[in-house]
Amino acid sequence: MDATINFGNFNSLYDFFEAFPDEKACISFLEKKRWSNGVVSPYDATSKVYRRGDGNYRCKNTGKNFNVRIGTIFEGTKLPLRKWFMSIYLLCNHKKAISATQLAKDINVTLKTAWFLLHKIRKTFHTVHLEKLDGEVELDEAFVGGKNKNRHANKKVKNSQGRSFKDKVPVLGMLQRGGNVICKVVKDTSAKSLTPCILKAVKRTANLFTDEWVGYDIIRKIYKTQMVDHGKGQYVIGNAYTNSIEGFWSNFCKRVINAIYNHVGRKYMQRYFDEFSFRYNTRNVSNKVRFDMVIVNTYIRVTQNQIVGK
Repeated sequence: MDATINFGNFNSLYDFFEAFPDEKACISFLEKKRWSNGVVSPYDATSKVYRRGDGNYRCKNTGKNFNVRIGTIFEGTKLPLRKWFMSIYLLCNHKKAISATQLAKDINVTLKTAWFLLHKIRKTFHTVHLEKLDGEVELDEAFVGGKNKNRHANKKVKNSQGRSFKDKVPVLGMLQRGGNVICKVVKDTSAKSLTPCILKAVKRTANLFTDEWVGYDIIRKIYKTQMVDHGKGQYVIGNAYTNSIEGFWSNFCKRVINAIYNHVGRKYMQRYFDEFSFRYNTRNVSNKVRFDMVIVNTYIRVTQNQIVGK
């Protein structure tokens, strides 16, 4: 590794290209991040490692050759790391995300390649901010799907207003005021579905704020909870409100889906909401820090079959 390379603090696309002018710079950066205390064999962590003349490494104990891509989301692809890095930068730092169609044009790859690339990057987002929420936490659900009024007459779904999700996918949102948000795609909005998600994501010491929905009835017996009854026109009662999580749905999720992604299928929806959560949770850090956070979570092997669920 070239310890003299200075990757700087890039806060613009120009700075990004200055930091990563070629493939060698990208490899050096990834090696520095992954092996800060020396190269470790992915096949035997106790083995001595030799550097080969072609830039790869050799594990003495197993006799296998490897490079820094092995055991990461970059493994098994011929795409240059520079295009990977640019894709990560664009996805993380576009305020309203980037579509596969636009990314394909920006980095000169096929639409299929861009689609798989974006989904592999999204797989890293759920590993960020794993700590439980605490303090003041707002709970609410969003329902993702096309508006019934915009459908053709033969495709309209009867009785799909309000919390009905016959034609939509419900998502539970848990937002700590001044902190992070966690989103979980759920089967339905019953107490049976919502309660385990909340118990797993929120500390018992938290103070919860909800609306009147009966799906929170069990939670109200476990946590200290304050409620606003939207059905009775109550939206703010002192410190009790759910405006923060509702703002997240509006500004970080639904606008992006409508403007950029157009349609998000149930099968892949959790990854998109992991992306929205990541963008919200890193709203106060620099572009470089956000990029670094993704890079250190790329050390997972992700195949195309895993992406499509085969």
